[in-house]
Amino acid sequence: MRYPDRIQAGRELAAALSEMQRTEGLPDPLVLALPRGGVPVAAEVARELHAPLDVLVARKIGLPGRPEYGVGAIAGEDPPVFDETALEMLGLTQDRLSSTVAHERTEMHRRQHLYRGNRPEPRIDGRTVILVDDGLATGVTARAALRYLLRQEPARLVLAVPVGSPQSVQALSHEADTVICLQQPAVFEAVGLWYERFPQITDDEVIEALHLTTTR
Repeated sequence: MRYPDRIQAGRELAAALSEMQRTEGLPDPLVLALPRGGVPVAAEVARELHAPLDVLVARKIGLPGRPEYGVGAIAGEDPPVFDETALEMLGLTQDRLSSTVAHERTEMHRRQHLYRGNRPEPRIDGRTVILVDDGLATGVTARAALRYLLRQEPARLVLAVPVGSPQSVQALSHEADTVICLQQPAVFEAVGLWYERFPQITDDEVIEALHLTTTR
């Protein structure tokens, strides 16, 4: 079943997290979106949980000539996280991707400054951190983001997405304390196929969403 759009997907994800908050408790929650597509989904989650919203800018490392095909990702100043199986199958080495990594790190810094300005990054340690995206395909970007967050010692780390590849959900279950994925279609192919409307999210939309909530 496809979602009408990211907002409705966010509302359904928010309902599941609200029930978790009621039954298990999610103390001192912080909602972090993977921009840009995860922002409208995360905004609905933050609103329902009465939690601050911020972004964690992570960048996919794409296959040379096919940037949409992720073989790795970066988050913060951490080293790249690569899909070693994909690299082996494609006959690629990490060294051959060094220029792509450098380019994506520059773009990551640009977006961090654009979205956050001089506002400091939110405090992670000791909090319930909920990382949200609009879906999981390979999951490599989420993996890099989760590892970056884990080093900052959150009390609980939750990955929450409306839809994802079953294989990626299973793999990422070892990277977070809890993974919530509402739909895991056996034949997945691409995130956008599971939305009736799946427009590109603009930088202005990200900035506007962040202005609607307060980060603590």
